[in-house]
This record gives sequence, structure tokens and C-alpha cells, in this order.
Amino acid sequence: MTDKQDFVDIRHAQKSYGNLEVLKDISLKVKRGQIVAIIGPSGSGKSTLLRAINDLDPLTKGEIWLDGVQVNKKLPHRQYEKHINEMRQQIGMVFQHFNLFPHMTARDNVAMAPKMLKGLSKEEADKLAEEQLDKVGMLERIDYYPSQLSGGQKQRVAIARALAMHPKLMLFDEATSALDPELVDEVNQVMKKLAEEDMTMIIVTHEMDFAASVCDRVLFMDQGVVVEEGPPEVLFKNPTKARTREFLGKHLGANK
Repeated sequence: MTDKQDFVDIRHAQKSYGNLEVLKDISLKVKRGQIVAIIGPSGSGKSTLLRAINDLDPLTKGEIWLDGVQVNKKLPHRQYEKHINEMRQQIGMVFQHFNLFPHMTARDNVAMAPKMLKGLSKEEADKLAEEQLDKVGMLERIDYYPSQLSGGQKQRVAIARALAMHPKLMLFDEATSALDPELVDEVNQVMKKLAEEDMTMIIVTHEMDFAASVCDRVLFMDQGVVVEEGPPEVLFKNPTKARTREFLGKHLGANK
């Protein structure tokens, strides 16, 4: 396996709800260790594309491949359940809303999946939780419940929970958009640290400065298609499509 190989390979992704086409024949390749940002207006299909990668929102047509294995295989129900559970253990996902279990401490939220899905003992899972919470700067609040944490702290616990499964790929779906502005940076710092560790990441974001400073490539989506993509220094400074220029004209100004 080389770094050159296409690690994530999305082939002709289409998604429809009845007559509404949300994704229109999108193909995308991401290499191992690359960080790709997806930007665009609400309703452009960004989150749908992200959720399709781990088959949370199955495609109408098309294929999703991760590290040479097709994620959205057509299989009999029981075989599919086993296959998709194995695939989802390799794909960490962090949502806009933290989805922590309110009756569990930060430690237990992070330790639960490794115990249930990987068969770790309580001691092993607790040690893993400590390591991952330390990584996101939350070790001192390991025994706090979600109700005792700020939004930024909850999101950092959610990231630690995803990392505890040692995923090959991390997906972030507007991970900072539910946070107060002063809490956004603490989550962005964790994502920057993951970038330094060569974690492959696909990030749906409205944080243009973050995309410009951290990501290798930026995709601009609108109305279910990738309108334009390129390195951030090219896309943000010299977009070629009028629709991209219009979007960035509004949002780059707003981020200043």
C-alpha cells in the first residue's frame, strides 16, 4: 500500500429522494493522509455526501471505496450488517451535534464502543479512553458528564470517542457550527493536531480560514455537484467559476 493510492474513491455518487436529486454523479478521490474540505451553501449536498461514505445515507447509484474495499456493497441483510459494521469501525464521524450519552461520563462515552465492538476489557477500554481524552485536552474532565461540559468540550469528547476506534478515515460534518464563536478554535486546534499526524480527513465546514490553513484541497459544492475544486490557495484566491466567486465573495468577507 503506498501513499499514492486513492484511499477514498467515490465513483459516480447519486442520491435522490423521490424526484429531488441531492447528489448528481459526483466522483472524488482522496489520497491517504490528505485533508479535504467541502464548502458550499446549505442544501448543496455536502452532508449527504459525507454520510454516504459510511453508508449512513445510502446512495441511489454509485460506489464508495475505502482502502480498496467497497463500503456500500450489495449483500444479503445479515452479511451486509456484518460488513458495514466492520467498515464503520474504520471510519470515525463527528457530527454537528455531539450525540454523547448524557448518563455517561466522558470516560464511559469514549470507552463504550471499544468494549462493545472490539472486545476490550473495562481496564483496557478505560486506559484507551484516558489516552484519547488526553490527546484532545480533556483528561482533567474525564469523569464529567456531558451536562457539566461546554459545547467545545463535548465536541472534543466526541472526537476522542471517534479516535478510540483507531479509524483510517475521519469525517467531520460541520463540527463547529453549533458552537459559540469563542469555542470554535479549541475544536479546530484538535483537528489541526490530527492533520499534523497525517490522519486522512474529509471536513464539511463553513470555516474558510480553517480550510485555507489546514486542508490540502477544497471542494465547492452547489446543487448536488462539485462546481470547482483545488488547493485552497488557488480556490480561495483565484476561483474560475462565477458561482464559486459569488459564494466566496459573501463568505470570505463574513469570516474576516
